Amino acid sequence: MRILDSADVSPEAIIGAGSSIWHLAQVREGARLGENCIIGRSAYIGTGVVLGDNCKVQNLALVYEPAVLGHGVFIGPAVVLTNDTYPRAINPDGSQKSAHDWQPVGVEIGDGASIGARAVCIAPARIGAWATVAAGAVVTKDVPAFALVAGVPARRIGWVGKAGHPLELVDGGWVCPATGDRYTETDGILEEAIDD
Repeated sequence: MRILDSADVSPEAIIGAGSSIWHLAQVREGARLGENCIIGRSAYIGTGVVLGDNCKVQNLALVYEPAVLGHGVFIGPAVVLTNDTYPRAINPDGSQKSAHDWQPVGVEIGDGASIGARAVCIAPARIGAWATVAAGAVVTKDVPAFALVAGVPARRIGWVGKAGHPLELVDGGWVCPATGDRYTETDGILEEAIDD
């Protein structure tokens, strides 16, 4: 495990073996990082956030509680995972909001998914396993597994395989050009093809 001196890591955080936390990153109380995670410069990991093994959170990303990331999740530079459905600094009576005046909601990200640079995921949302959110996208609803989404608001523009490459439609099925793996689509859901 490697934690640089300028990082602010709570003694109540759990950091997995082999993980690295870079300059000026902050990891809050109760956060749980799996093994071999990388937290980039000036990234923020909120109270109680959970990261699986082999996650990479790039520079300046903000992962607010109660986010849950599966294994092998990539969070690009300056990504924001929000946690407040109706954000306000003050209550209707003008008093300043406190932690007791709202209920945080989280973003959940499945194994192997990637969130591109400066994308924003508005909680509550679930990003399915192996999905890819394009850089600059704004996710406002759940994203299915293997989906490639882009835009504001984000919409599915294709499918991706586990290698991250856009899939190609071949003979009525989807094929990864990088690995040759095959996928089948049924009613808007993509799954890995099962060899007979």
